[in-house]
Amino acid sequence: MAYKVMIVDDQSIARKLFESVIEGSESFELVKSVESAAMVDVYLARYSVDLLILDIVMQDGPGGLAAAEYVKLRYPSVKIILATSMPEVSFLERARAIGVESFWYKEAGESLLDVMERTMAGENVFPMHTPPQKLGQTLSTELSAAELAVLRELTTGAGNQEIGERLNISVNTVKSHIQHMLDKTGYANRTELAIQARVLGVVIADQFHSFG
Repeated sequence: MAYKVMIVDDQSIARKLFESVIEGSESFELVKSVESAAMVDVYLARYSVDLLILDIVMQDGPGGLAAAEYVKLRYPSVKIILATSMPEVSFLERARAIGVESFWYKEAGESLLDVMERTMAGENVFPMHTPPQKLGQTLSTELSAAELAVLRELTTGAGNQEIGERLNISVNTVKSHIQHMLDKTGYANRTELAIQARVLGVVIADQFHSFG
């Protein structure tokens, strides 16, 4: 008997890729393929779903992390694979904390079907580390956890004082981290640093809102 799968991804190309993987396997059956996580609750109440493949970063509505957290509370028997192409390190940490079964990087070269099969066999499939992303003259993996925390807040447009208050550190420490990142990346100013970091997915601060 084939496992029933639901896909949630706001990119049509990604959905078609996922759909083709499922259609090519006798072990899985596509139940629903949708572009928004906002309707996940409605579809799970209507259809029998064994596995949910959720994209993390959605342009509109709740992201995959918020939806996964909601699903784990309301439908604990549904297994979840979170998928993303973004190297934001906190995604892995949050996914583990939520309790999703597996995590898949779209461009890491690992077979999605393999992750699906292992997940349904009872494994928790997580990558060992976040893939490095080129950020100016350095790699995202060369930035410290403290620098990434400041950078994440910087992408929201917050000033030094506000960043310091959010992270419970001094303004001087905030300035120091920003300067170190500018030195490492070679960017001309904090605005360029923040924009490039967000565009490249190194840090994404707006994927943590609650579902609903």
